[in-house]
Amino acid sequence: MKLFSLFLLFATTTAALANDWPQWRGPHRNGISDEKEWSAKWPADGPKVLWKASVGIGFSSFTVADGRVFTTGNAENTDTVFCFDAASGKQIWKHAYPADLGDKYFEGGTSGTPTVSGEQVFQLSRWGDLFCLNAATGKVLWTKNVQKEMSARIPDWGYAGSVLVQGNLLILNIGGAGLAVDKTNGNIVWKSDDKDAGYSTPLPFKHGEDSLVLLSSGKGYSAVKTKTGEKIWSFEWGTRYGVNAADPVVNGDQIFISSGYNKGCAVVKFGETTPVWQNKELKNQLALSVLLNGNLYGFDGDNGNSRSPLKCVDFATGTVKWDEKSITPGAIMIADGKLIILTGKGELIVAKATPEKFDVISRAPVLTGKCWTAPVLANGRIYCRNSTGDVVCLDVRAK
Repeated sequence: MKLFSLFLLFATTTAALANDWPQWRGPHRNGISDEKEWSAKWPADGPKVLWKASVGIGFSSFTVADGRVFTTGNAENTDTVFCFDAASGKQIWKHAYPADLGDKYFEGGTSGTPTVSGEQVFQLSRWGDLFCLNAATGKVLWTKNVQKEMSARIPDWGYAGSVLVQGNLLILNIGGAGLAVDKTNGNIVWKSDDKDAGYSTPLPFKHGEDSLVLLSSGKGYSAVKTKTGEKIWSFEWGTRYGVNAADPVVNGDQIFISSGYNKGCAVVKFGETTPVWQNKELKNQLALSVLLNGNLYGFDGDNGNSRSPLKCVDFATGTVKWDEKSITPGAIMIADGKLIILTGKGELIVAKATPEKFDVISRAPVLTGKCWTAPVLANGRIYCRNSTGDVVCLDVRAK
């Protein structure tokens, strides 16, 4: 009986950990969770609040791994990486370092989301400080300012992308087409030219036998070989202020790209320079679109613009399936065929991810203030934050 109980405990724990969210945009880097054992239907006043925290100014999202949740914020020109117990909200550790608030035309604060890989956490600041921390204790294993070492220019709003772990390499969106450093010590392995980086997170993908990474710059998007940084394809995509912030979406050999400031979107076949289609129906400034069953779900327009609707757009043709104007632009993810939306004003909404219509299942206000950060569902809990650093953890475990 005791052996059976231990087995049951192990099986339950393993199942829970399978729904971790260890990196930006989740385990598949596409904004979609495999989690199914969660409740999309809530009381009128919303899901139960498990815990709250305050982490400082910023737009960093959350990563969740091994019962711990990580995020960042800035207070008094100091960035801090926080580690909380995912269930209770108890602070396990924090690591702080000097960092300018960087409030040029917005609140400023931290942008990139911590990346968890095994027993390590990696964090890149807006100003090029790269940290390798022990995930359990917060101990600094190594740190260096890769921007200064590379002598790379800093884009207007600093580096916003998260760290991508690929084998023994860390890929960073620094320079015109990325930077790779050794995971064990931060030493530079390859680098690109000294041009403005974009604000997206490096995205890995396979093309034939090649392992590649997609990166944005101030001028467009590039694909480079993971191990060497050799650029093998680029697509020009000039945007006002050089803001290419939305991660591309890969679907087979086609790539969806989108930018705000009335630029628009396009699908381009890898290796080509003429779009399959291009229009202005889904202009992602900061909030990224999520692809499910051939349909893109995302906000059309700049965050902060109340006239930027949520849309469902056909990936193959760019045709709008539906257009929902009743909610302010925030950010979304998808789980179990459902949209999980945090609106710009802090309302949490669950709706069916269907091209037929915008079909709400549950909705409730969970935060106040500006909410542009993507919510995260992990192991039956939804984590949300606003720009001033108010964090709320909500219980949506299936009863």
